[in-house]
Amino acid sequence: MEEPLYKELAYRTVGVFYQVYNELGPGYKESVYQKALAREFSLQGLVCEEGKRLAISYKGYEVGIYIPDFIIEDKIIIEIKAVPEMPPVFEKQLYYYLKGTKYKLGYLVNFGGGELDVKRRIFDKARNANK
Repeated sequence: MEEPLYKELAYRTVGVFYQVYNELGPGYKESVYQKALAREFSLQGLVCEEGKRLAISYKGYEVGIYIPDFIIEDKIIIEIKAVPEMPPVFEKQLYYYLKGTKYKLGYLVNFGGGELDVKRRIFDKARNANK
């Protein structure tokens, strides 16, 4: 059985999501959760980048720019939401962001529902098949 991708880092990252949700609960704007996550990532000693501009490539050409909410340790993309229900289009967006960048692991996190909703997505096999 394969070791999960970035096992320790992923575990710590998800722990930050729960720490923030347990402290704040649902009901705030996305910007509140973003600031709280940034603070908690810092407190946990995780290097996070906000507002990093990522080039989206198509057949070797830059065709757009994507700005994720966070990139953790230059390995994990984080997208946060604060909506009552998360539509499937958000998950598709994360998948395509991973597909169009160098990153393999991403989390889509919704703080707006009755409970914390964390979606984990990996994009690796297809990228390696195209090389």
